[in-house]
Amino acid sequence: MALAIAGSLIIALVLAGLHLAALRIRKLPLVPEHVTGSFAGGLAVAYVFLHLLPEIAEGNEAIGELLEDTIEVTPLFDLGIFVVALTGFTAFYGLDRLATRRRTRDSGESGGVYWLHVGAFAIYNALITYTMTLRLETGVLFAILFSIAMGLHFVLTDRHLEEHYPRRFRTSGRLVLAGALILGWALSALFAPTSTVVVAILTALLGGSVLLNVFKEELPSNRGSSFPWFLAGLVLYSALLALITAAAE
Repeated sequence: MALAIAGSLIIALVLAGLHLAALRIRKLPLVPEHVTGSFAGGLAVAYVFLHLLPEIAEGNEAIGELLEDTIEVTPLFDLGIFVVALTGFTAFYGLDRLATRRRTRDSGESGGVYWLHVGAFAIYNALITYTMTLRLETGVLFAILFSIAMGLHFVLTDRHLEEHYPRRFRTSGRLVLAGALILGWALSALFAPTSTVVVAILTALLGGSVLLNVFKEELPSNRGSSFPWFLAGLVLYSALLALITAAAE
């Protein structure tokens, strides 16, 4: 357990560093932003279909096995964990629409909407590092691969939020999101997630949010994109996941 906590701290610090350095990463010389975006998009889509969705399904099975002696597990019950994922998806979609409408109506940056939007992403980040200790205990290589996917995802999330709030996000947003990663780790160190039900629900909630952000931000229709780089990210992540899965058997 102590090794998992230490490992999750290292990952949290690396992810926080990526948040703080996201603008510089996006502006790397000789690497066009559409290339990094397409590569990260392919990697994230592979993560969603090959890692995230099976993980949510496994969590649902674990809940069913845990509660089968207490309640009758019906097909309707089996939908429960996916309703949680849908809730996460819907909540983030609603926040995004609210931010877009306010920005269009006010022609500026509404403080209330800004903090609501950034606060939701802060909770999202905290959930990632709160569950990281358990991921490390389940499989170190899987946790590292998950962290790589999230790290690249953060770089594109940074672009999304800066477009909505160019002034506010540059002064406070990155610090808040980086701090939320450290806070999530601290909560996991103090109150380690042990309940199968709680972990499955948190994973599903996070999963729904990731689904929206991946498909909205990393498969953009209004930006230049590169299918070869998208395919490279997708194939690379798929191959690494297949190798790690085979090694774990």
